[in-house]
Amino acid sequence: MSALNVLPADGLTGTLVGRVQLPATAGHPGGPAVVALRADGVFDLSATFPTMSALLETPQPAAAVRATAGTRLCSVASLVAASLAGLQGAADTSQPVLLAPCDLQVVKACGVTFATSLIERVIEEQARGDASRAQGLRAQVTALIGERLSDIRPGSEQAMALKALLQEKGLWSQYLEVGIGKDAEVFTKAPVLASVGCGQDIGIRADSAWNNPEPEVVLAVSSRGDIVGAALGNDVNLRDIEGRSALLLGKAKDNNASCAIGPFIRLFDEGFTLDQVRQETVDLRVEGPDGFVLKGINTMASISRDPTDLVAQTLAAHQYPDGFMLFLGTLFAPIEDRDQPGGGFTHHLGDRVSIQSRWLGGLHNRVTLSEQAAPWTFGLRAFMANLAARGLLRA
Repeated sequence: MSALNVLPADGLTGTLVGRVQLPATAGHPGGPAVVALRADGVFDLSATFPTMSALLETPQPAAAVRATAGTRLCSVASLVAASLAGLQGAADTSQPVLLAPCDLQVVKACGVTFATSLIERVIEEQARGDASRAQGLRAQVTALIGERLSDIRPGSEQAMALKALLQEKGLWSQYLEVGIGKDAEVFTKAPVLASVGCGQDIGIRADSAWNNPEPEVVLAVSSRGDIVGAALGNDVNLRDIEGRSALLLGKAKDNNASCAIGPFIRLFDEGFTLDQVRQETVDLRVEGPDGFVLKGINTMASISRDPTDLVAQTLAAHQYPDGFMLFLGTLFAPIEDRDQPGGGFTHHLGDRVSIQSRWLGGLHNRVTLSEQAAPWTFGLRAFMANLAARGLLRA
């Protein structure tokens, strides 16, 4: 892997911002820094914007980045190389490495926003988390529902008519409620500062035997509700745990290292807008240590709810004074058998997961157990103390 498959197809022409971990030196305590990726290198913007939240709260973030010179840290190629060394289990901590590009933002996620994934959620529920039952249930559910869901606008009269039909046939589900009803599913994916970045390990729970990656577009949203940019994300999904009960959603979604975002945030500017996000295609590739290869795709044009609607529903009854990151959901739901016929796909330890798109670059991670991933110890108190030690806290 190289900078070529971490950067977008148009390279460094866009406004790319991220966070890196600076190594500790004799004269510097190290710590996270907000950076801009430019043709002539990686530039530390922390003296002006100590947090990514502060940068995204400016009225025009892309213009603010262009107006801030910053301090050059290294080349983009060396940053990428040091970061991706983590996929070999040997991250170069003597060099800056990529972190998740968000810091003080709450990490939110929307589920069941695509018809295909909606059907798979219903199957999980009907199977009660048992992967061996999925194949038979898939045929039964698809025979009844078919592709009818893909053209239905959630909350419409047509959707309510379908709801009545499915209730009559005893197939109504909590997933169908949020898939075609008026209310979107919005949940908190990860605590502030808990997400991992490109090159870091992602985690699955040791007690999960049916799980998969979820390649998604992640919006960067200011406290005002302005969508200011986008990134890629992996909303790791434990199908067996959530399938047993929707009340286990938090246990299935929020675990150590289970949320990956990156490799950076591409800010909206003259060459990149929300319209590109609406048409973005996200490609997934999983390469296992057993030689197994899984490919998938997430086409944003197939989403059931517009991104602006999902942002509005997230803000409907809550405020986010430091902004938030919002996973938009995925239509990808793997059904290829990996270990046994009818067993479907599940992760193996050591899988390498690559999520890539034209406008947003490539996010690469390696699968480990949440219980064995590097523990999350750098919380808000540590972050504030670090900024203070570097003279970056201001009233």
